[in-house]
Amino acid sequence: MIVKSSPNQSAYSLQPDTPVTYVKGIGPKRAEVLEKTGITTFLELLYHFPRRYLDRRTIMPIAKLKIGSEATIVAKVLSMNMVRTRKRSYFQLLVGDDSGQLRCVWFNGAKYIQKIFKPGDAVAMSGRVEFYGGLQFVHPDYDILESDDYATLHTARIIPLYPSSMELKKVGLDSRGFRRQFHKIFETLPWQVTEIIPREILERLKFYDINRALRQIHFPDSATELDRAVRRFKFEELFFLQLLLAVKRRSIKEVRKQLRYDRTGVHLKRIYEKLPFELTDAQKRVIHEIWNDMKSETVMNRLLQGDVGSGKTAVALLCASIAIGNGYQAAVMAPTEILAEQHFRNLHQMGKPAGITVRLLIGGQKRSEREQILAEIENGVAELIVGTHAIIQESVAFQKLALVIIDEQHRFGVLQRSQLIEKGINPDVLVMTATPIPRTLSMTLYGDMDVSVLDELPARKGKITTRIVNIDQLDRVYEYIRGRIQRGEQAYIVYPLIEESAKLDLQAAIQGFEYLRDRVFADFRLALVHGGMKTTEKDKIMHCFSNGTVDILVSTTVIEVGVDNPNATIMVIENAERFGLTQIHQLRGRIGRGEKNGVCVLVERKRNEASHQRLRIISDTTDGFEISEQDLKLRGPGEFYGTRQHGFPKMKIADLLIDKELLKLARSEAFMLIKADPHLRRAEYSGTREHLVRKYSEYMNFVDVL
Repeated sequence: MIVKSSPNQSAYSLQPDTPVTYVKGIGPKRAEVLEKTGITTFLELLYHFPRRYLDRRTIMPIAKLKIGSEATIVAKVLSMNMVRTRKRSYFQLLVGDDSGQLRCVWFNGAKYIQKIFKPGDAVAMSGRVEFYGGLQFVHPDYDILESDDYATLHTARIIPLYPSSMELKKVGLDSRGFRRQFHKIFETLPWQVTEIIPREILERLKFYDINRALRQIHFPDSATELDRAVRRFKFEELFFLQLLLAVKRRSIKEVRKQLRYDRTGVHLKRIYEKLPFELTDAQKRVIHEIWNDMKSETVMNRLLQGDVGSGKTAVALLCASIAIGNGYQAAVMAPTEILAEQHFRNLHQMGKPAGITVRLLIGGQKRSEREQILAEIENGVAELIVGTHAIIQESVAFQKLALVIIDEQHRFGVLQRSQLIEKGINPDVLVMTATPIPRTLSMTLYGDMDVSVLDELPARKGKITTRIVNIDQLDRVYEYIRGRIQRGEQAYIVYPLIEESAKLDLQAAIQGFEYLRDRVFADFRLALVHGGMKTTEKDKIMHCFSNGTVDILVSTTVIEVGVDNPNATIMVIENAERFGLTQIHQLRGRIGRGEKNGVCVLVERKRNEASHQRLRIISDTTDGFEISEQDLKLRGPGEFYGTRQHGFPKMKIADLLIDKELLKLARSEAFMLIKADPHLRRAEYSGTREHLVRKYSEYMNFVDVL
């Protein structure tokens, strides 16, 4: 993107990367504060979009306000004072228009707020209308209007209100300050920004060009103009994110394999014939999709999504057997030692008919045992290697690693994943996740991968029933657990552990464990496992639970991805209202894995209608994909799946949930563009290419240079 100078402009022309301190009206002091918010260049300043707008059509006379409604008023400050009571102090402002008066109250930050206003100020106030001896707003959004702003509102102008912090306000960059600054940029500086979206896309989709869109998003002439400007910038944000994914996907597809597959091999046939169950149609379809990738000339980069119990392990083994049957090695990487051991046991047992040599490599092994396994990996005796991050250590050398299977990728960093891949000769990569990911989020998180979905569950004898109870019903729940344990079954009792309140949550879990052990289930064997323990300690307790020497396992959410224990039939989730729906679904997947029916009890300790309706979703269905869609709607993309942990940029103006159709459109256009010009080398795409590299330079180290 280039800001062009026009003939009558001064000799010095602002460039995209010009430090914001050199923008007229900013200066060093303001620049220092802006930089803390991520605005360091002129271009980033232009992209500091309003958070909302004041439209004359939405301004209400005070006399017409309705209690309980959200409203915006424009008025003058009549009086102001700090009120001190025995319990607390608060600041109140009396404002009025031609129709009446209203009080504005601030309990928090009162000392700061009182310095902002003065009698006679024209102000815009937005908030919920309340009544307490008269109409009032509590902690309203506010904006001090200049006299010309006030007049403008009454001539159908739309006024932008900008996101601002206390630090920005202290240097004069509140909404009024930003409006002044942008007015200076748009009205007194001749400038033009070079378009970054290809011209044919703009014309085909009828989007505004960047210059018109920038003017309209900051100073819209009408609601229609504003909508079109916002739509253009939402598309732009989604388009460049999808363009990044398309480039990553292209770079992977350009990698040619040095290993070749001639056949599926006898190993696959032998294992398939001896399976103790019938594969579902979904499993057969997915294996066919993976096999097509494996025999192609380019490397596989595929995501396998499957609900809890959908049979991902069987798919992984059958695909690994193809690699092994062609004389190569396969590796399975799990997030925890106990899960790696579970995979090892299952794969070892299922691989016996084909005589596959399976080895387990984890951190806690004896030195002699480890050295033996390392030698077998290097000389090719070990055909299928299962482990944790120990697999990616420098001391591990594979002979012919052809297939990398990563379980629960979101628990690995990108670097760990790339280190394992580097141990093979451009190996095929299959990522498995038991977290059903809504399509909208999948297009963003895994947009550079091919996706296979196990959307069919094998017939299972054990069914899971989910019940919602309140604390008054806990005694009955405990009696029910007692009866099931006396019949030889086992139970989980899970406590929440949220990062923001980790210490308090851990303390509550420990206290809950002690109460259950000493007062409720004194005649049973209980154990506690939580995230603060060492891995070896956690694994030891989980083993005790698996082999039946522990009746009730009290835990925090560390069992979300855990071992199979067919004898565990009951799960009680405390403070269930604090969990995400997808997380509860993952947790309850730990029970009912054998022939006996499972019961999941959700304990509501702080019930309200909204949280109860959320839990009703989980009690009404066992379909993980349906639950994940509902969870995404309720919690939003960031909280739903911790998208920041994936290293993906935070959306600035687009919303992955609201803008689903725009996301699909952006993805289609981005991938078509890369298909037509894989390296964006045509002259007409130079602006697009430059912006992509500038915007995503920190993400481009994982892909080939454009």
